[in-house]
Amino acid sequence: MLTQDRKLLLIGQVTDQSGISIRTIRYYEGLGLLQSSGRTEGGFRQFSSDVLTRLAFIKRAQHLGLSLEEIGNILQVYDQGQPPCGEIKEKLAEKLSQIDRQIDQLLTLRSEIGGLLSGWKNTGDQQESIICPIIQNSNDISVTKPEITERLK
Repeated sequence: MLTQDRKLLLIGQVTDQSGISIRTIRYYEGLGLLQSSGRTEGGFRQFSSDVLTRLAFIKRAQHLGLSLEEIGNILQVYDQGQPPCGEIKEKLAEKLSQIDRQIDQLLTLRSEIGGLLSGWKNTGDQQESIICPIIQNSNDISVTKPEITERLK
């Protein structure tokens, strides 16, 4: 659904107007997220001014947590003339679920750390086999658990 615009922009102009580096624009082009409209006689890439809208979409989608691969899939749907909003809604719902899980994990970790700090008594005694009692006196973790032993290898 890209419209053919008569005004073509050089890659430097795209950079100036979008704030996105030439290197990133070339990278996006290599991934198929952008397509140049051709090249000048001197070999410089030319882009339709529609590329600015596309770059703004890519940056906003990244900010919302979508990967470049996910963005590429969405843009393919768009380029085929289909509205991608259904797919975007699905992806954002997945991101929201991930964020909720991360918040739960962070709240659990926060509670654990808060408990360690509030229960810590600095006696000043340093035992040779203890690096730091605030961590090592926690009953939640044992270095003999197979998954921890495996991670230590």
